Amino acid sequence: MSLRAFVIGWPISHSRSPLIHHYWLDQLGIAGSYARVPVAPPDLATFLANIEVFGFAGGNVTLPHKEKAFAVCAVTTPVAQRLKAVNTLWIDRGQLAGDNTDVTGFLASLDADVPGWDKSVDKSVVLGAGGAARGIVYALHSRGVRRIVLVNRTRSRGEELQRQFPEVAIELADFAALPGPLKDAALLVNTTSLGMVGQPPLDIDLAPLPDNAVVADIVYAPLETALLRRAAARGLRISGGLGMLLYQAAPGFARWFGQEPQVTPGLRALVAADIAGKS
Repeated sequence: MSLRAFVIGWPISHSRSPLIHHYWLDQLGIAGSYARVPVAPPDLATFLANIEVFGFAGGNVTLPHKEKAFAVCAVTTPVAQRLKAVNTLWIDRGQLAGDNTDVTGFLASLDADVPGWDKSVDKSVVLGAGGAARGIVYALHSRGVRRIVLVNRTRSRGEELQRQFPEVAIELADFAALPGPLKDAALLVNTTSLGMVGQPPLDIDLAPLPDNAVVADIVYAPLETALLRRAAARGLRISGGLGMLLYQAAPGFARWFGQEPQVTPGLRALVAADIAGKS
């Protein structure tokens, strides 16, 4: 029997997930498929209630459905419970189950790009306070980062994260305060859409960052953002968004298709070429 999985969102035509999962299906010789399914917000509950009826083993969830899908799940992982959002769904003994693999995806990507980065990070700066920032804050705290400065234009969003993670030492700063908060920061992470293809640029003076700092950007289109280019030109270590995109996909594939996939140079090259061709 051919196994089937999906990615849902609104819109969904931009998703690279089918490219990633079909690569793994081909590499592992698995008879299966992975499809983009456009689901409008009013139709989400009906779709999720009929996953098995539609013949799916599970699937991925992207914007704007991550939080609403979490609310529908009967079973969720501890990470999903902390983030109140899911990006991966499957059926667990007849019940809808959900996980959030953005945390493991970000950490795996950073580990691969900058091995040992977490050995000397006391202070980090995170740009943005949206859903992606929640996952990054949780990820950094799980690796022992003791001080996180959250830079965002809307203070209330930052205060919401402080309430959600009372055990994390989160300081708030406005974008107008930059580049001041970068002083003594061992890690800078951009979780905003600034610098993405079709979005306004992210123009930050990186001069206050220490010479051994790491700069990460979860944006993957373009493959190397202007932020990462400036960081590399300064000799700083960098980590782009492509790795997070690939590593966050692996846990779901293993659940639906029963085999552990690998993030290989071939997969990176395939997805990178697709992104470069459409950027």
